[in-house]
Amino acid sequence: MLKDCIYLDNNATTKVDPQVIEAMMPFLTDYYANPSSMHTFGGQLAKNVKVAREQIAALIGAQESEIVFTSCGTEGDNAAIRAALLSQPEKRHIITSQVEHPAVLNVCKQLETQGYQVTYLSVNEKGQIDLNELEASLTGNTALVTVMYANNETGTIFPIEEIGARVKEYGAIFHVDAVQAVGKVPLNMNTSTIDMLTMSGHKIHAPKGIGALYVKRGVRFRPFLIGGHQERGRRAGTENVPGIIALGKAAELEMLHLEEATKRERKLRDRLEQSLLAKIPDCVVNGDVKNRLPNTSNIGFKYIEGEAILLLLNKHGICASSGSACTSGSLEPSHVLRAMGLPYTTLHGSIRFSLCRYTTEAEIDQVIAIMPEIVERLRALSPFKNDEAGWLQQQEHTLVNR
Repeated sequence: MLKDCIYLDNNATTKVDPQVIEAMMPFLTDYYANPSSMHTFGGQLAKNVKVAREQIAALIGAQESEIVFTSCGTEGDNAAIRAALLSQPEKRHIITSQVEHPAVLNVCKQLETQGYQVTYLSVNEKGQIDLNELEASLTGNTALVTVMYANNETGTIFPIEEIGARVKEYGAIFHVDAVQAVGKVPLNMNTSTIDMLTMSGHKIHAPKGIGALYVKRGVRFRPFLIGGHQERGRRAGTENVPGIIALGKAAELEMLHLEEATKRERKLRDRLEQSLLAKIPDCVVNGDVKNRLPNTSNIGFKYIEGEAILLLLNKHGICASSGSACTSGSLEPSHVLRAMGLPYTTLHGSIRFSLCRYTTEAEIDQVIAIMPEIVERLRALSPFKNDEAGWLQQQEHTLVNR
């Protein structure tokens, strides 16, 4: 079951590439020294870490010295946000959006309890922010603008450089959570307005527990973790050498596959969407279909519950999701889809399918064959099919009693 499943939950995590495993294994066995040690054994590992840093920098068009290794995207987001505020103690205003990952939203909510003012930009029905609202929110007191490059649930891509241009006019620091974008869209930090950018290894076929933060040369940075001198004093703690080597190799492979994988994933995604929309009535694609990640499809199926869809998909060995893995313990509808103003008839039945370069045509065809049966079965059990008022009443009752 686990080995043969159809895995369409790649925005949650990805399979580790066999070449990545091969690259990191020697650093779990033979090359075990501390790269900060003065002896030759440790010095050799330090050279390998430098190579990995160069590989990651190449993927995002940055300089090797601008890469700081972290444990994950959440740490990267936290480090960037707090560094921006610590370096500008006189400024007390932050701008973010309503559709950010919890690693950003929950930090901002905590900072509000510490006296910071946070502006949460709204989004339209496509999940796009209003640049005029951003402009109106910027002031001389704005320390930081922190937004995602691409949404993890809908794949909607923000106009990052247009946002950055406005941020620069007010002298604020611009941080971008690019966890979902790295390896899926071309990036060039050398020409970008971005000051800090977060990435995570397990989204690009590296293991969990390793990530990186890009910090533009010249941007003042106060460390989040205090201790030793590692990472040029920007992130204390003994380096996770096997993870770093793995992330470097994964970055190298993403560069190699980027163009081909992007075209292929987009083609498979569009085939999945077009087929399901043709075969299943009362369903819609959520998000900005013209400006989104090539691998991501979020489809709302009216009058049924997403959790029920996922359970039946799981029985067929198909892995998908109803939103961010970091909020999967919540029974509340997706905060992203709610911010987009989706009707309740669609909101509760929205499913995210996220592909990768290992996804096959046969797998997509199997999903296309199974989904109509699942939706028909669940709608047959619902007394509210085609009864929008009844459905809304049921959902309101459910929310009140949770």
